[in-house]
Amino acid sequence: MTVDALTDVSGLRVGHATRAGDGWLTGTTVVLAPEGGAIAAVDVRGGGPGTKETDALDPRNLVQRVEAVVLTGGSAYGLDSASGVMAWLEERRRGVRVGPDPSHVVPVVPAACVFDLGRGGDFRTRPDASTGRAAVEAAARTELGAPVQSGGVGAGTGAVVGGIKGGVGTASTRLTSGVTVAALVVANAVGSAVDPLTGVLYGRFFEGRPAYPSDEVHESAQRRLAESAAKNGPAPLNTTLAVVATDAGLTRAQAQKLAGTAHDGIARAVRPVHLLHDGDTVFALATGDRPLAVGNPLALNEILTAGADMVTRAIVRAVLAAESVEGPGGSYPSYRELYGS
Repeated sequence: MTVDALTDVSGLRVGHATRAGDGWLTGTTVVLAPEGGAIAAVDVRGGGPGTKETDALDPRNLVQRVEAVVLTGGSAYGLDSASGVMAWLEERRRGVRVGPDPSHVVPVVPAACVFDLGRGGDFRTRPDASTGRAAVEAAARTELGAPVQSGGVGAGTGAVVGGIKGGVGTASTRLTSGVTVAALVVANAVGSAVDPLTGVLYGRFFEGRPAYPSDEVHESAQRRLAESAAKNGPAPLNTTLAVVATDAGLTRAQAQKLAGTAHDGIARAVRPVHLLHDGDTVFALATGDRPLAVGNPLALNEILTAGADMVTRAIVRAVLAAESVEGPGGSYPSYRELYGS
């Protein structure tokens, strides 16, 4: 049974830590790999990224596998949440072995952040090591193959996409080869997910012929967005993050190619992308449960294509799952409030 989520890739778990209210609107999301880790790679294309341990994922470098990936709010401050995940992994002797004793490990925990500072009303509220620990503990408690909560949770708690509320979204597919490809995103972009001419989510154009909102609904939504923008002030800094995963046995170089092509999925669903004020970052994970078909040069291409498709679908789902936020940190209406489902 599949749940159309990142957790359809066998062995992966997802946990959220959400902080909202009393000046807070932020959180952390952890993707926890099976014990022993997964092949990992990264591709960063935004002009203002906030990341940790991404150099370790270069195929030319030492680290082969990682035990977890952290996506977090709080801008660069929030990267401290990875420390809590590292401590949790160290306690379980999970990481790169660096000494004679099994406890001598250094967990390599790649992380990336989105900008959500002040959206809850207090600029100084941001995730820390305790938030990261809470998220990885939540992931460890989930059953394998469990559904993944979407919308304004975890790293998507304070997410905003072009003035409307963003959040976490996820999607998966199983290829005819039996390989599973899935994505989890934190949709938080300077660009918009909504076509200004029609009100249709850009990502919906890749799902077939979308239903168009009525002119009356669209005009009302545009007025509401203009009012919110005037209240919120200048466009904030943003970033879209994604983890694309597969159970195929990819090399590190192939995983890096998957991370790169998955950025196309962001470009289909958000316009414009990869700006100076975005930190768009995509991680790729490969658990290796299914060997890549030998002698079939199209096998990898099918995975690359599916990765981008799943990112597009996940962004659509993130926006549809988000709920409106109205508070001291700004007014961010949801797509469903503006346009319906």
